[in-house]
Amino acid sequence: MFSTDLPSAPAWHAPAAEAGSDVPTPVRATVRGLRALVSPAALTGSLTELAWVGAHALLYPLGTRTEQLRLDGRYRPGAQPPVVRALFADDPLAAHIPVVLVHGLVDNRSIFTVMRRALRRRGFAQVCTWNYSPFQRDVQSAAEALGRHVERVCRETGHDRVHVVGHSLGGLVARYLVQRLGGDERVESLVTLGTPHAGSRWAHVLPTPLVRQLRPGSALIRELAEPAPTCRTTITAVYSDLDQMVVPSSAGRCDHPDLQARNVLVRGVGHMSLPIHRGVVDEVAATLAGLRNRAETAPAAVA
Repeated sequence: MFSTDLPSAPAWHAPAAEAGSDVPTPVRATVRGLRALVSPAALTGSLTELAWVGAHALLYPLGTRTEQLRLDGRYRPGAQPPVVRALFADDPLAAHIPVVLVHGLVDNRSIFTVMRRALRRRGFAQVCTWNYSPFQRDVQSAAEALGRHVERVCRETGHDRVHVVGHSLGGLVARYLVQRLGGDERVESLVTLGTPHAGSRWAHVLPTPLVRQLRPGSALIRELAEPAPTCRTTITAVYSDLDQMVVPSSAGRCDHPDLQARNVLVRGVGHMSLPIHRGVVDEVAATLAGLRNRAETAPAAVA
C-alpha cells in the first residue's frame, strides 16, 4: 500500500486521551505500535529484508568496481539535439534521459542490481550507477563529486539533464547537490529511497564526521532547511514505515516549503529492500517518466 501527499502538510496532534477512555494516549500508541510490528505485512517485509540482505552480501564484491557508462548506440556527439533523439526513443516519456543511481553509506552499486535492470526494461536506455568512497568525509564533498559525475554523463551522452535516484545517504547527497550547489541545472528529477531528510536517531551511535551530519538538527540538516526558492529539480521522497535505519520513519519525508517535493509512504518494506520492491520500482519508473509530476489536490492511496 502506498500513500502520497504534497509537502508541508499540517502536523496532526493527537489529544491526550480519547473520550470515554481511561487508557493514556502514550500507552495506546505503544500497543498500536507493537501490533503493527507483528502484522502480516510487517512480518513479510522483515523476512524479505533478511533474504535480500543475505543476497546483497553475495553481490557486494561484484559492485566494487565503477560501472562504465553504456552509451546509446544511436547517439553521435553533435549530430542530434536531445529533443530530436527523443523521437526515436522506444518510450517517448523516458526520452532516453540518463538515469544516475546513487547508493547509500558503506554500500556500492550492487544495491541497484534489480532496479537497474527493471528501469532498462521499462524503456530507460541509459541507466548508470555511481560509486563513492565509504570513507567520504562529508555530504558536501560527496555532492561535489556527484556533480562532476553528472557533468561527465551529460558530456558523454549529449544530454542536457539527467534523472537521479538515491538510496539512503545517496538521496541526501543528491539533494545537497541540487539544493545547495546548483545541481538543479542538470538534474531534472530526484527520487530518494529511505533517505533521512530530517536525520536519523541511529546517527548518534557512530561518532564519525559523516554520520554526525545525519543526526537530527545537525548543521547539515539545518542548512538543508534554509530557503531554496530557485531550486528547479522535482523531488519525490519514498519512505517506509518499516525502515530500520531512518528513525523515526517520518524523517524520510522531504518537507520544505520551497521544494517541489512529493512524499510517498510505502508500508512493510525494509530499508535495504526499497530498491528491489516491485511497487517501489514501479513508482520510480512512473515518476521518472513524468506520470507522477501532476499536482494532487489531496493525499491519495495507491495499491
